[in-house]
Amino acid sequence: RYKKNLLKYFGRFSPQARANVRTATMDLNFYYQDIVRACFPNAQIVIDRFPMIQMLTRSFNSLRVKVMRTFDKRSRQHQLLKSPWKLYLKKYDELEKIHPRYNWHYKDCLTQAQAVMEGISANTALENSYNLMQSFIQAIETNNTQALKSLIASKDSIGTLMHKTLLTFKYNLKAVLNGA
Repeated sequence: RYKKNLLKYFGRFSPQARANVRTATMDLNFYYQDIVRACFPNAQIVIDRFPMIQMLTRSFNSLRVKVMRTFDKRSRQHQLLKSPWKLYLKKYDELEKIHPRYNWHYKDCLTQAQAVMEGISANTALENSYNLMQSFIQAIETNNTQALKSLIASKDSIGTLMHKTLLTFKYNLKAVLNGA
């Protein structure tokens, strides 16, 4: 989809009809934001929640892998960061906190929450990124725009990709808050 083709397509609608458009929901692609601003002067851009959470989880996951690779493959920390990788992407509230299970990777009985907490404690940037990601997801679910603003402006030590993600959110702050 080329910009000129999209502009031509939306140009077929009357200027009055395009002026009546109130919201345009999209991902964080700057290409489409330019088109919306050009075609729909009164439209408020709303960033969809899924791409925001996806960006955060991908940033966190790349940091987790980077930290995991600093440890020996047979070490407990490496196994805690590698084998239960899906647990790190779950909401903390959905993790099992009561019934421990034996895991042969790290040869111990741990609950899902214990495995995640022990894994992220390996690195402060990883821990801060995990907490930021969990808080961001919770703020989006509760439509808490004040919490989102403070999380986006966070000065904690986090991974470089997570920092870039927050900078992207900061650049599109109004649209991100509209999506919350």
